[in-house]
Amino acid sequence: MGDAAFLFKSTIEPVTGLIVVGVGLIVGTLSGYIVDLIHGADFLRPALSQDKQDTLDQQRAPAPRMMNRIWLVALVPGVIFGLSGAFQIDLDAMLATSLIAEPVTIFGFLAGCLCFGMWLLPQFIKRDPNKPQNAPSVIDQTITDTNFVTGWVIIAFLIFEVSIYATGYELATLFEGLVIWVPLIAVVIGLLPGCGPQILVTTLYLSGVVPLSAQIGNAISNDGDALFPALALAPKAAIIATIYSTIPALLLAYGWHFLMR
Repeated sequence: MGDAAFLFKSTIEPVTGLIVVGVGLIVGTLSGYIVDLIHGADFLRPALSQDKQDTLDQQRAPAPRMMNRIWLVALVPGVIFGLSGAFQIDLDAMLATSLIAEPVTIFGFLAGCLCFGMWLLPQFIKRDPNKPQNAPSVIDQTITDTNFVTGWVIIAFLIFEVSIYATGYELATLFEGLVIWVPLIAVVIGLLPGCGPQILVTTLYLSGVVPLSAQIGNAISNDGDALFPALALAPKAAIIATIYSTIPALLLAYGWHFLMR
């Protein structure tokens, strides 16, 4: 599932997340063995030159270290507030003052803005290609990946909420008329590279807009960020692999759709 799996871990549906991941593990293992039996383990494997391999940057750019320190400081109250919310403890009511009615909500808004800004900021920082870059530490990479997921979650929820606010039209109503096509749509979205579209599908499932069959189909069909280096280094293999993953995704999505209704 890629980064979309983190959404399940942070919601009230971790068991459903384990089921989806488990289904993906079984289907991926079986289909992988079948493909190897048909084509062999080295089918379409490219012979890469060292120069081409060295030019592939698979790491997301880290934010400035000062912002990372602020992020780590904000992590402590963030974990406390997050756990209190998970246990249905209303800290907003407990910590409210005459000046600030919802201090925890404001903190969450500011922390979300920090994550979103740290995700976008490195894209605008010019780096000298001739200057060697130090490899990011485990903590820096963890912060970067967390901000990446948070940024896409913010975008996904904004698309969902703003569309409802602007049009007054519930997306769930839209998909009710397309119920037979929803698993197919989710599988097709899974063909798109990157984690963003997959996080959007998971957000729609957790919001009650699309069924679990669509979530399962998307989880099996998507390659996430792994599709980018595959397209760069072995485009034919990447396309074939994507097509092959679509077959079990459709079978499982529609199998679940018709058997678990």
